[in-house]
Order: sequence, then structure tokens, then C-alpha cells
Amino acid sequence: MVRYFPNPFVDFQAGSQVELNKDELIKQIDEHVSIISKRLQPTRRNIDGGLYVGITGVSYMFYYLSKNPLLSEKKTFYVEKSLEYLKPALGVSIGDKTSFLLGDAGTYALAAVIRKENGDAEYIDSLNQFKSLYNQYLNPKFLKCGGDEFFVGRAGYLAGNLWLSRELQIPILAIEELYTICDLIIASGREYSKNHKSPCPLMYHYYNTEYLGAAHGISFILQMLLSVPGYLNFNKSAAHDIKATVNYLLSLQTADGNWPCCMEEVGMSDHKLVHWCHGAPGTIYLMAKAYQVYNEEKYLNSCIKAGEVVWEKGLLRKGPGICHGVAGNGYVFLLLYRLTRDNKYMYRAKLFADFLNSDEFLRDARLPDNPESLYEGTAGTVCFLSDILVPDNAEFPFQDVFSSYVY
Repeated sequence: MVRYFPNPFVDFQAGSQVELNKDELIKQIDEHVSIISKRLQPTRRNIDGGLYVGITGVSYMFYYLSKNPLLSEKKTFYVEKSLEYLKPALGVSIGDKTSFLLGDAGTYALAAVIRKENGDAEYIDSLNQFKSLYNQYLNPKFLKCGGDEFFVGRAGYLAGNLWLSRELQIPILAIEELYTICDLIIASGREYSKNHKSPCPLMYHYYNTEYLGAAHGISFILQMLLSVPGYLNFNKSAAHDIKATVNYLLSLQTADGNWPCCMEEVGMSDHKLVHWCHGAPGTIYLMAKAYQVYNEEKYLNSCIKAGEVVWEKGLLRKGPGICHGVAGNGYVFLLLYRLTRDNKYMYRAKLFADFLNSDEFLRDARLPDNPESLYEGTAGTVCFLSDILVPDNAEFPFQDVFSSYVY
């Protein structure tokens, strides 16, 4: 079974201009928002799945739109809708408290930011709820399924801290507390690597699978370790192991630019998944961060190579979403545009957006399980379309590569 539509587009011709019809993009955003608002109601029965596929993800979408300068005339409306979609999740526990994408940690982080944006002094309560989770991550075995990845583990809590500190312009945890979590992630990765004779100093598992991609895998964990301000200088032996592991992951990139889904697939001839969750479209964020931290061309070259496999095989039949859909793969080109300033990548991002409206896609793409959600559905698509309007600010949710966090 072919997982993607053949790319029907002629690639960018050097010297040509990228024409963006901003009015048309805004119209598409408005249409998606209208459909999402009709089909996914802000009620308690829709809170399961948290930021990933629940209504808090739609709340995030509205907040994200409220920050777009080209949509400023609707800012008040977006903030109000963001609060409306958040409210059913307040005071109700979703999934694991400590899970950022699926549980309460993400809800608390989003609530703090939206309440502050709305002028609500009670944002401090939500912030304190987020901070109060800290001690639970200190138990070395706090999750048997694997407590270090993005969705439910320590890397997700780090992502939440970094996002909160940037949005609120204040430190959240003390820097020493962030370093303690990083140290625990390092100790966990070293222990697992040693016990399983891994070929690199750090390795992690999620439900006994050694994933490499962004969703549950080592690439997101390493990206967060590289993003915590000052950590590489604070813990030099950790810094050594982080870089060695990044380089090992770099060595696994295939000739066409993709990565295996997990360690079990290393050495196989074909890696079919070209998704944010598994494959090049998620792992590229680690390589982009590594390029910024180490300033070595091999990491930029890895990103460019990843972009080629996404261009060739990234028009996914799975739907429009950002986790395993066309918009998530389109984000690769917005990242590459910010890294290189090459108009080729804006051109490609625009064409991936265009494909979402094509007869072929609308007829033959699959309907996601959660069609209006942030990661699987059109709420994430809206964030992607919004970012095409202001590509210098574009970022995949909670995975900002470009900010320097100040502590």
C-alpha cells in the first residue's frame, strides 16, 4: 500500500518568485475554524486526549491565531474562543496528571498562558498547578512505560516549561530544577543504554520500543536537552553523551533522507513512515537544533536531505494533520525556510497547503479518528496555514527551534 500521493508539482525554479495569496489563506483559515467550531463542541465529553486530540488542542489553535499579526482584527474573538475551549478541561483530570500532551500538565500550561492573555489574575493558580507536578518527575521509575519522552514523560514537561517561560516572559521552574530533570533524563538514558548494550551513550524506550522519532522517541528528548539554557555547560559529561548520541542518530539517516522508526528497523532497506511522529519530518527538528547549538554544517545538510524525502513522499494519504498528515510535513519546509532563507522552501510549503484543497486529496485522503483535533486533524492544519502567512514566526507546536530561552 502506498502511504502517500505522488507529488504532482514542478519543483521551484531558481530565481522565480513565490506568490502568496494571503486573502485566500485567511479565507481557508476562517472556513476551517467555522467547521471545527460546529463539529467539535467545547464540552466535557470532548476533553479526553488533551492537547493531542482533545478540545484543549483546539484552545491552543485559537490562542495561536490570536498572536498572528495578520489576523489581529480578530484577536479578541480568538482569545475568547480559546478560553471557551479550555474551560471544560479546568478542574477535571485528563489522563495522567504528568502527561503534557495527553494529560493535565499541558492543560495547566495552556490555562496559565490563556488566562494571562485574558487579563485574569488567576493565571497564577494554573501556573502553580503546573509547577506543583515537578516532584513527580523526580522518581527515577515514575512511569514504567518509559518516563522520558514527549507525550507523557519528562521531555514533555521540559517542553512545557520552555514554552511557558517564553510566552509569559518569566522563568517557570528555577534553572537548578530544570537541570535536575535533565540529569534524570541523562541517568535514565545511560542506564537503559548500558543494560541493552545500545550503540550510543543514551537510549530510551516507550512501551519497550526504542523509538527514534519525535512523538515517543529519542530525537525529541535530545532536542529538549539541547534547548534548556546552559545545561551543556552545567553538565559537561552529559553534554558529551548528548552530542555523541545526536551524531549516532545522524549516522542512521538513510540515503533518501529518512530515518528508521525505531532501533529494531535499523539496517532495513525501506523506511515507509515519513511522518512527524516517526521519520524525517519530526527528527529534522533535532538536527536543526543541533545545527544552531554546534554550528556544524553536517546538521544543516541533514535537514536539507530530510526536506527532499518529505518533498517526494510527504503528501500523506492519512489526512491533513500535523502528527501524520500533510500539514505536519509542510511544516518541514517552513523550518527549512527559517534555517536557510531559501525561497524554494516557501514555495514547497505553499504547494503542500494548496494540495490540501485539491480534488485528489479531498476525495481520497483518509478521515482521521479525531478530524478537528490539533495533532490528527484540521486544528493543526490551521496553525500551519497561519504560519505560512508569517513564515518568520513559524513553529511546530511546542517544538520551537529558534528561541533562546533566558534564565
